[in-house]
Amino acid sequence: MSHQENAPLSITPGAIRFNTDSMKLEYFRIGMEGGSTSSYAGIGTLAAGEWVQITTDSPDIQTGGTRGCFCGGQNEPTPTIFDIIDFIQIETTANAQDFGDLSSIEQEGGALGGHVRGYFFGGDPAETAIETFVFGNTAGDPAGGQTATSYGSLTVNSKTGCGSGNRTRGVIFIGDSGGGSEVMNYITLTTTGSGVDFGNSTLNPHGLISACGSPTRALVSGGSNKTAISYVTISTLGNTSDFGDMTTSKNGHSSASNAIRGIFSGGSTPTTGQNVIDYITISTLGNAVDFGDLTRATRNGTAVSSPTRYVHAGGTDNTAASGPMSNTMDYIQIMTTGNAIDFGDLTQGRRHLRGCSNGNGGVG
Repeated sequence: MSHQENAPLSITPGAIRFNTDSMKLEYFRIGMEGGSTSSYAGIGTLAAGEWVQITTDSPDIQTGGTRGCFCGGQNEPTPTIFDIIDFIQIETTANAQDFGDLSSIEQEGGALGGHVRGYFFGGDPAETAIETFVFGNTAGDPAGGQTATSYGSLTVNSKTGCGSGNRTRGVIFIGDSGGGSEVMNYITLTTTGSGVDFGNSTLNPHGLISACGSPTRALVSGGSNKTAISYVTISTLGNTSDFGDMTTSKNGHSSASNAIRGIFSGGSTPTTGQNVIDYITISTLGNAVDFGDLTRATRNGTAVSSPTRYVHAGGTDNTAASGPMSNTMDYIQIMTTGNAIDFGDLTQGRRHLRGCSNGNGGVG
């Protein structure tokens, strides 16, 4: 039986086997939070059970802790768009360092992280390209810096989209490409190839959205002055379902998570930057709750996370579209509540950058 093949009713969650095709140990899990006996058979919209590879790597083994990367971006008043990728070790506090470069200058794309690779997709002007890089490689390595390489293409153009995923599948919420989009794609993180249609994001169909998730759920929030949060089950296909609402409507906000909590920070309503931080419990449904405040009101930044920390980076720190573009990073401890603390500085102040990590809620 191959990985992710539906299992017969006799398989017990937690069972372990050796897959002679992949030569890897695997365990069996049901495909949705909470589960039920009907989920074993894939009845209706419920996910069937699946065999999942047991991994022996971790962010600590790969990169000495969880590594967060910040890709591309733009600053003003003379528009400059960047191909730079910065990185931080999320468990520490320090200034960002040079990681490498995207294959071209990019802003307003989207990003997501697996346990080995980061992925950047779309951009302004709207495009379909997906590129990838290995979290363990940096400009400071003996082999030299890293330039992201091609992964494949989305099914449609995306400008200000976002993504989340687990160790095997990335879910991409396509951003506004000139009139709004409900399209969602998925990619298989261990291969290269084109995005595949997942379903429709009916509650968050526009750009300036943000995503986070757990190993089983991907959540998308905000956009076009919306408070809505919606979700999908990563191992299935289909349209988003209503999760609840953030405490305020948001454009250009940031989001990341550990496996338990999703965090939303910053953003604008509709053009005034916010310092608000909200949180939700990913395995439940319901409205977000106030967490605390960022050190400044900001919009069009990004965020990365580890199993314990959330780091918000960059953005525009006032209501004027022309700046100033911030190089500030703030952090919070995800399982507490309270105001953010200064983490350090990016290598370049900018907005519309995109962040991902190898220890986020989907993989950490």
